[in-house]
Amino acid sequence: MIMKDIKYDPDDLIAALATPWAESALAVIRTSGPECINKLAGVFSASDKLLIVPGNTVVYGHIVDGNTSLDEVMAAVYRAPKSYTGQESVEFFVHGSLPGIKKILELLFRSGFREASPGEFTFRAFLNQKMDLTRAEAVQEIISAKSNQAQSLALNRLSGSIEGSINSIKSDMTDLLASVEIQLDYPEDEVEMPDVTASETKPIEDKMNRLLSTYRAGKIYQEGVKVVLAGKTNAGKSSLFNLFLKEDRSIVSDIHGTTRDYLESWISIGGIPVRLFDTAGLRDADHPIEVEGIRRSNEIIDNAHVILYLADAQEGITPELTSFMTEYKDDKRCVYLWNKVDKAVVSAPEGFLPVSALTGEGFSTLEKMIKEIVFKDQYVPGNEPVIDSMRQKNLLESALDSINKYNDALKRGMPMDMAAVDLTDALHSLGEITGEVTSVDVLERMFSNFCVGK
Repeated sequence: MIMKDIKYDPDDLIAALATPWAESALAVIRTSGPECINKLAGVFSASDKLLIVPGNTVVYGHIVDGNTSLDEVMAAVYRAPKSYTGQESVEFFVHGSLPGIKKILELLFRSGFREASPGEFTFRAFLNQKMDLTRAEAVQEIISAKSNQAQSLALNRLSGSIEGSINSIKSDMTDLLASVEIQLDYPEDEVEMPDVTASETKPIEDKMNRLLSTYRAGKIYQEGVKVVLAGKTNAGKSSLFNLFLKEDRSIVSDIHGTTRDYLESWISIGGIPVRLFDTAGLRDADHPIEVEGIRRSNEIIDNAHVILYLADAQEGITPELTSFMTEYKDDKRCVYLWNKVDKAVVSAPEGFLPVSALTGEGFSTLEKMIKEIVFKDQYVPGNEPVIDSMRQKNLLESALDSINKYNDALKRGMPMDMAAVDLTDALHSLGEITGEVTSVDVLERMFSNFCVGK
């Protein structure tokens, strides 16, 4: 249907390394295409077995180039349509030697295979109706997941949770459109007319809005947030940074100005991927390197989702702290920490969370506060489907907009056949989400962002 305009030709024999290009114990080379198994028999020592074994079978043998053995391998054979791509496919489990992998791929390319384009295996799975577009997007989301929760949500999408939700909405839309068509096709005195009013779309809109409400949380779990440790020199930022990481990463010293540039690392807080920054101490500095470090720290603070400002409980309220609180007054991103409570004699002032980066006191409470700020009392995902795709979000909003136009047309007394066009548009947008109706450009852009070999 759309293949003639797409750069990926499903009739080609394709091959690619499906594991990272790095030395390893094992690597996987994936192949797919019509008559793929017959073609591979020419480079496999146990060709007789390869040709006759049923699908989902592993065969032992050697990859051979003429009389030369390139590697001792296991070949996993998949027969159409019961494979990832829906085509014949073989996956070779080879030794993870980079020169060996290169020789095997070169042999395959000389034997009639071409290198797979990014996402081409998953693209073929979509074309052969092994998965819809929401599942295809979930494949890449699983690979790029930065936390256990993000991986779990993406896995839920891969199982078809979004597809099921969209299909349910489409079913309701189709029923409504059928009711409209009855009114258009039959006179009132021939059949009993179903009720077609603006209120009939309310359950459909509720389902769409519920799914849309998960988008912000989905993006948070998929992309993560920036959390910045700020404060005066020697307030304990580096110690807290190490506590979050559970490793001795940042240098801790009594000497002021030790951290002159920011450090960063990915961690997980309550399942949320967090890009954590340890910044240079905020103070009036003379050394040009420290001045530049403080300038960079201020830039990071301005772009943070959460700002953890550490005050040294042994020093109390300092001019630097007062200045910061004035500048960031009413900024909901800020959490003020009264650090070193294990050594201080003064209790934490109102609005400060008592913590100790040394002993871990108050740390669990701090993690909860970060999660609360990130979600801002909005939706936090449970077991229901969660979207994190801008494409899906935009199409859902487009469908909602079409329904709003339909309801507005009814209120203004427009002819039913004109109003029905908006319902058809809404159904079209929903179909784009799952891939029933999708432009070539969208498909190419989506799959080109995938890994080669996926």
